[in-house]
Amino acid sequence: MIEHFTFELQAEDGKSRAGIFHTPHGPINTPVFAPVGTQAAVKGLTPDQLIALDTQMLLANTYHLYLRPGDQLIADLGGLHNFMHWQKPILTDSGGVQVFSLGEINKITNKGVTFQSHIDGSYHTLTPEKSIQIQENLGADIIMCFDECPNPYDRTYNEAAMDRTHQWAYRCKEAKRRQDQALFGIVQGGIFPDLRIQSAQYIAGLDFPGNAIGGLSVGEKKTEMLEILDIVPDYLPVDKPRYLMGVGTPLDIVQGVARGIDIFDCVNPTRLARHKTAITRFGRLNITKKIYEKDPGPLVENCKCYACQNYSRAYIRHLVRANELLGPILLSIHNLHVLIDLSATLRSVIIEGSFQAFLKDFLSKTKENGESQ
Repeated sequence: MIEHFTFELQAEDGKSRAGIFHTPHGPINTPVFAPVGTQAAVKGLTPDQLIALDTQMLLANTYHLYLRPGDQLIADLGGLHNFMHWQKPILTDSGGVQVFSLGEINKITNKGVTFQSHIDGSYHTLTPEKSIQIQENLGADIIMCFDECPNPYDRTYNEAAMDRTHQWAYRCKEAKRRQDQALFGIVQGGIFPDLRIQSAQYIAGLDFPGNAIGGLSVGEKKTEMLEILDIVPDYLPVDKPRYLMGVGTPLDIVQGVARGIDIFDCVNPTRLARHKTAITRFGRLNITKKIYEKDPGPLVENCKCYACQNYSRAYIRHLVRANELLGPILLSIHNLHVLIDLSATLRSVIIEGSFQAFLKDFLSKTKENGESQ
């Protein structure tokens, strides 16, 4: 175990956990939600605004930053922390998901993936070793193994992709040189419990400082996602953080924590804000509806975020209808606050030993609101 990265498990309530993951740029109190700054920026928000939200960690995207402005340029300018003016922890993904979803795939082999850039059509080959090199140049605290994320329902493809993911995870570990970065392995296997167990056992055996569950919330049913989450954490080490990649509605976070997940990220809070939608703990609010035209109240009663403390639904509705930039900025602040505050609340109730009561009440209120989120 790299001495920079230790995980203190402070409390458990059922399968839920509260802990502290220590990194070179400070501790991360878990459970935690990390806002996504795909291109080294959370859309519309400054680092000071993110700090005011009690953001503990940001996620940046390897694929995008490799293509533009380039990982070597970022390294030459002091790494992501200096480049972004963000001195708290950063996590970078491996680029795998974007290679398979954005770039036009030219060839997939056990060596790696050749693809065309979605920006200019240029050809690139991303291998486990190349992904690690890029992420070491970027300099994030937590970096991810290069993996393959297939259609969750194709068993034959999932078997092949899982084997590749395992080979690539080993090669990533062998390629890694920097000691001030924690490399996380990724569990794959689609919706197939036996493949997921096999993958979790293999990845756990590589003894990474932390482990992630990938390939969920990619089109499968919520019930299928939860069935996998009922299984996989039991096969991952207790003394290392567990990261559920790309998942982050309020309901998903609560249900993930109930199954032993520690870290979450998702683009939804800012994406929904740009689509004129506010998140609440138990559903969503479309601020463009006419019923809010003269509404003097906040987006959500008793919300402590900057937007709710200072602006009315009527004003925010006016902003988004007039295409003023402040509209999605205020909605982004609110949406991120909801998920960050919820994560902090979950941590508190786990430490207090009242998580099970909180879970029962939360699920009841979610059902009452008719929201599946």
